[in-house]
Amino acid sequence: MPVTESNNENQLPATIPANPETRRAALWPVWLVCLILLAGLIALGLWSWQQWQTQQQLQQSLQHVTEMNSQLDQRLNQGRDSRTERLQSLETTLREQQQRLNEQQRQIDHTASELLDAGNRTRTDWLLAEAEYLMRIANQRLQIEKDIRGALAALESADEVLRETDDVGVYPVREQLAREIMTLRSVTDVDRTGLYLRLEAARNTVTQLTDRALIERAPDFTDAGDDPQSDTVGTGEESSALSRAWKRVKSSLSNVVSIRRLDEPVKPLLSPDQSAWARLNLQLMIEQAELAVLRGHDTLYQQALDKALTSLDTWYDSSNNHITALRDTLTELKGRDINPELPDISRSLTLLKGRIAGRHANTEAPMDGTDAPDGETREQPADSGDGES
Repeated sequence: MPVTESNNENQLPATIPANPETRRAALWPVWLVCLILLAGLIALGLWSWQQWQTQQQLQQSLQHVTEMNSQLDQRLNQGRDSRTERLQSLETTLREQQQRLNEQQRQIDHTASELLDAGNRTRTDWLLAEAEYLMRIANQRLQIEKDIRGALAALESADEVLRETDDVGVYPVREQLAREIMTLRSVTDVDRTGLYLRLEAARNTVTQLTDRALIERAPDFTDAGDDPQSDTVGTGEESSALSRAWKRVKSSLSNVVSIRRLDEPVKPLLSPDQSAWARLNLQLMIEQAELAVLRGHDTLYQQALDKALTSLDTWYDSSNNHITALRDTLTELKGRDINPELPDISRSLTLLKGRIAGRHANTEAPMDGTDAPDGETREQPADSGDGES
């Protein structure tokens, strides 16, 4: 066996060394293939880039188209909304115009019926309407404005108007009117304007008060003897040297000697600020009384005047003429009753309304009584009217 292997090795051909040129000639197809592949890859990359650019442009175009569609949809919605609003406004306008037409038609019908009623009314109906208006004015004057004179004048005018009517059914109304007129005449009339003006004059007097009207200051020696007539000893030669010497002596003594009375209670002196406060407080009390007069508040009126009189007695000199006149005025005004009890004068108005309603009902009755004769239907209102009154 080893002999055989050695023989085989000896029998192999000898290796031939490779030629470099032959190897190079064998590699150029590989390079060509590589170049072709590289060119293909570059071409594929360029084509992919172009496709990507095209896709981006398509996406941008699609986005733009989408935005345009949304804008168109928005415009369509806005146009639809505007048309809906216009239709709603038109419908509202039509409804309002229809309501106005209906209201005007009702007014025309009402006016026509009033004209027909006015044509059918007699002089007595107009007089009763005038008397009713005067009674309404009287009730308004008395209840709201508390004007007794105005209410009395209106009731008297209403009675004069009713006297001119030929309707015997107003007798109960005139009877009640006479009672109410008598009741109003028995009520004390309040001259609110006069009271207010007198209080305003008192307030102006307080405004003009000075510090001289305050409580008396402690008198000194000069106050006891400063009298122009007593200082004059004589005329001519007698009042020359002697009077001047006497004045000098008094002026010298007034600086060191003061005379005070101890038999009267001593009141504290007021500072300028306190005197101004006292004056303002008195003015406020009088203004409060003025407001109470206008509102008819008797309790507030009495309280304000009581406080004003107390302030006068506390801080002001009772011997001053202005203070005395002011106290007398406020005391007199305090005794006034600014809110008397007002009577009820609405009963006559209620009776007159019932009489007018009865006349209207009797006037409309012949229109329904078609079965009765003409003469009977005309006589029926007068009989029923007398019975109602």
